[in-house]
Amino acid sequence: MRDTRPLWVPSENAVARSPIHAFMERCNADFGLSLSGFEDLHAWSVAERENFWSTVWDFCGVKGERGAEVLANGDRMLEARFFPDATLNFAENLLSGRGEGDAIIFRGEDKAEDRWSWDRLHVLVSKLQQAFAARGVGKGDRIAAMMPNMPETVAAMLAAASIGAIWSSCSPDFGEQGVLDRFGQIEPRLFIACDAYWYSGKLQDVGAKVATVAKSLGVPTVIVHYAGDAEAVARQTPGALTLEAFVAPYEAREVEFTRLGFSHPLYILFSSGTTGVPKCIVHSAGGTLLQHLKEQRLHCGLQAGEKLFYFTTCGWMMWNWLVSGLASGATLCLFDGSPFAPDGNVLFDYAEAEKFAIFGTSAKYIDAVRKGGLTPRVSHDLSSLRLMTSTGSPLSPEGFTFVYEGIKEDVQLASISGGTDIVSCFVLGNPLQPVWRGEIQGPGLGLAVDVWNDDGKPVRGEKGELVCTKAFPSMPVMFWNDPDGAKYRAAYFDRFDNVWCHGDFAEWTEHGGLIIHGRSDATLNPGGVRIGTAEIYNQVEQMEEVAEALCIGQDWDDDVRVILFVRLAPDVRLTEDLVKAIKTRIRTGASPRHVPAKIIAVADIPRTKSGKIVELAVREVVHGRPVKNQEALANPEALRLFAGLSELKD
Repeated sequence: MRDTRPLWVPSENAVARSPIHAFMERCNADFGLSLSGFEDLHAWSVAERENFWSTVWDFCGVKGERGAEVLANGDRMLEARFFPDATLNFAENLLSGRGEGDAIIFRGEDKAEDRWSWDRLHVLVSKLQQAFAARGVGKGDRIAAMMPNMPETVAAMLAAASIGAIWSSCSPDFGEQGVLDRFGQIEPRLFIACDAYWYSGKLQDVGAKVATVAKSLGVPTVIVHYAGDAEAVARQTPGALTLEAFVAPYEAREVEFTRLGFSHPLYILFSSGTTGVPKCIVHSAGGTLLQHLKEQRLHCGLQAGEKLFYFTTCGWMMWNWLVSGLASGATLCLFDGSPFAPDGNVLFDYAEAEKFAIFGTSAKYIDAVRKGGLTPRVSHDLSSLRLMTSTGSPLSPEGFTFVYEGIKEDVQLASISGGTDIVSCFVLGNPLQPVWRGEIQGPGLGLAVDVWNDDGKPVRGEKGELVCTKAFPSMPVMFWNDPDGAKYRAAYFDRFDNVWCHGDFAEWTEHGGLIIHGRSDATLNPGGVRIGTAEIYNQVEQMEEVAEALCIGQDWDDDVRVILFVRLAPDVRLTEDLVKAIKTRIRTGASPRHVPAKIIAVADIPRTKSGKIVELAVREVVHGRPVKNQEALANPEALRLFAGLSELKD
């Protein structure tokens, strides 16, 4: 049944007070326009990219020299250059506050708490900047960090950016080979790691892993104290110093900022690497800054002094997105560890205590809260919360409903989607429009997002490839170790000429929103009909008997058949009645074509470090092909559960 009423509608007062409304009024005044809503603003932002992005620069108060030209070669995706004459420094823009007010608040499960003022942050950035420079780290050099999501990590990134070094990070739960598969490719000048960390209430010792990685990288190492003995880890690690010893020779002074070109590299992020060595995706300082400012100030309405939270690790691009909140004068609320330690209330306890304005998390987390029987709407005071965002995988319609019934009635829920490739979002929320059940509100401003069929034609009311038809600032600068750009072009531009093909299977809605049906490389094709895996998950994962599901297409009898794996709730068995119930649910909720040929119970489902299930890796195992980079997985042992299954032989 089609929804006839939205879940949430912004009040006239909230719209009038929103930064995006002020931005639209400024555009109207500066360019003689009469834009009156988000659709008008988006259409203009794509048609007049130069005026739009230059206004974003001015409206958000970017520190730097903008230069005369806004966009060169704008009609050619791979040759386009935004602000080719500009100079800026990313860290200068993020270190936007001074004084004793909170810049960062930190919690490590229920084991650690800390608060960092803007002045305290400046002090460590200054000392690290001097220490980096003293060891010969400069413009274009890489600094690699295997760190928890804690304040010292943010300070080290800012110090690196201040001198034009390139930052790359992962979380300390990566295995040795997973770390080396990433950092070994980029040849860092310095390695930063923690002494230990907490997860699910247990101390996780990483001393031996740090020593092995540091030895393999062959570079000086800095050990940051968190949950263990930093001095002991430093002693067992060749060429290592504790953070305290590393910065001890230096007195705090004003941080110096080296202004560089708009496209100067800032970050190296990595693809998940579940089907090969991770791709090293290089993002620019200017493109990252401008895109994040646009998303946070305009789409999220972020203002100085607000509390911004995202549940993320340093191995996921949402960490890079989160830290940019400093550029708007927001207070970052960091959390490291399990979101269910000591219990499922820990993040909502944090939100209540610190009065989050924005609470960012994953669709899987929202579903886990729902299935855990929690009702934060009743148990917690979330009166300060005005925006909740969800990403990582498509949020089901039932997930939308639960947020409003179980978490907060009067909140904007923004399902967002983009990724490591653009260190930002193609589609996300906005404060000017209603929220409809199961729908992402719309495309990002300045992004020519569309849905195309296999013939490269725009489609409405049917599923297709998510594309972007015009260049935008946060496109990667390049892939590392890809001198002729062949890997970069193959990743995004092989499908359609001069058009970014993102690899998502998507659909426009009648409200101008979008639905993401899953990754297009994991799309199922039984009988030649394309089916998004998310359409199946949206049905089966709402059943209380099913904790989690994973769906693949198995090559069978010159066609493809749909195979559904389910991890069942405790004390539930996959009986014939349950199989029948699952198939009925899928048939009635999706279509007969979605019904799997086989349903198989498994004890675990493999996922990446950021919590995404790995359909492609399971498909490889089922077909007897090796999975090359299992170090990318949080639980690689789960892959063995899918090998040689007798159920798949008939």
